[in-house]
Amino acid sequence: MALEVGMILEGKVSGITKFGAFVDLPDSKTGMVHISEVAPTFINEISDYVQVGQTVKVKVLAIDNGKIKLSIKQALPKEQQSRPKPPFKKSERPNRQPYKPAPPVKSPGDFEWQSSRKSAPTSFEDMMSSFKKTSEDKMSDLKRGESRGYSRRGNGNGRR
Repeated sequence: MALEVGMILEGKVSGITKFGAFVDLPDSKTGMVHISEVAPTFINEISDYVQVGQTVKVKVLAIDNGKIKLSIKQALPKEQQSRPKPPFKKSERPNRQPYKPAPPVKSPGDFEWQSSRKSAPTSFEDMMSSFKKTSEDKMSDLKRGESRGYSRRGNGNGRR
């Protein structure tokens, strides 16, 4: 009998490897079932599903240069070929809140960089004096750090 793609046959498992199982077919032919074609679920160990000497039903997937590609899961009845369905629908998942995007930032000034914000200055002069004071404080901190021998650039040991 000539093998054709799509045929469902019975064969005997003659060998098992990490990547699949070899199956002896009629007319002294041997095909291989890749591990991904053994069962409709993820398989870590193929020997958990088939054993050497076991008779299995296989479907011929392809015949390439004398190599016969087989599938056990595609030889199963249609209702057994798909993966098991989860017990609930996506919309019924427990403890799932719908996605709510963050409100848009209208301008860079809308974002608070500090958790506690002091009362905002009301005039431009107030804002400038506040900025000047903050800048002077930061500069004095930097100068104090440099006078102790610490560099702003990392040179490995923290000293110049």
